[in-house]
Amino acid sequence: MSHISVLLHETVDALLAGRTTGIYVDGTFGRGGHTRLLLSKLDENARVFGFDKDPQALAVAAELEQEDPRFKIIHASFADLQQELQSRGIDLVDGVMADLGVSSPQLDEAERGFSFMRNGPLDMRMDNSQGPTAAEWLVDIEEEELANIIFKYGEERYSRRIAKAIKAAGYIATTAELAEIVKVAHPKWEKNKHAATRTFQAIRIAINKELDDIEAFLPQAVDVLKPEARLAVISFHSLEDRLIKQFIQKESTLAEDTSWGMPQQREDTRRLKKVSRVRASDEEVKANPRSRSAWLRAAERLA
Repeated sequence: MSHISVLLHETVDALLAGRTTGIYVDGTFGRGGHTRLLLSKLDENARVFGFDKDPQALAVAAELEQEDPRFKIIHASFADLQQELQSRGIDLVDGVMADLGVSSPQLDEAERGFSFMRNGPLDMRMDNSQGPTAAEWLVDIEEEELANIIFKYGEERYSRRIAKAIKAAGYIATTAELAEIVKVAHPKWEKNKHAATRTFQAIRIAINKELDDIEAFLPQAVDVLKPEARLAVISFHSLEDRLIKQFIQKESTLAEDTSWGMPQQREDTRRLKKVSRVRASDEEVKANPRSRSAWLRAAERLA
């Protein structure tokens, strides 16, 4: 299955807010859908920088670099956003976007080891040129820590039973083996959802440090925005969306000083104002079922 960019026009429109030039960042280039649409709406003086860790995404990005000199790819996590931009002489930009979903090719290609639906080596690394595979990681991690991760990142109520079964199995080489172990250990499956869904999600998030990267990325994204520039982020599960929601809420709320027992206004430290919160339409969900859980949140940098 080829990758279909989720909330494509909604994201680019929220990012640009009518602008046709400037410097923009796609923090998660993926297969380039959002970046290509963005470039199509920008004039010849604009510049777009893409970030990605996935070697396959980098190959697609290299082709786009040859097609369009306004675009440059950066082989790095968006957690290193500010440092990477500053090393290229850029302090402020006109917009930053990110799509936090795993791309369809990553899920669909068995050799990437992300999916319990396709048997392949148990890998799950976004950047498969470095770091331990999921198989290696599962050997090294302690049972209690694994249970905590499955509970926290997968929101799996049977995390302890599953962790115990995984550790008892020893080295697990393939996605099918892991899926079967979780399936047998899981006492109660959710309707229309594979028993291993939450466990696979949790392991993927942990080995790629996905939530840590989001927490590092968000404040940097605001730091590099010019006044009236936009931040637009697409999330696909509650943990991601909660991080984004809480961050925007914190950055857009005027704090009160209650140290004397009475609410008093502090110095205004707000850096953002909320712009929009959008879900995929029924038409988009019908055409691309993976968009059903997607949320787009957009905010604008205050002066």
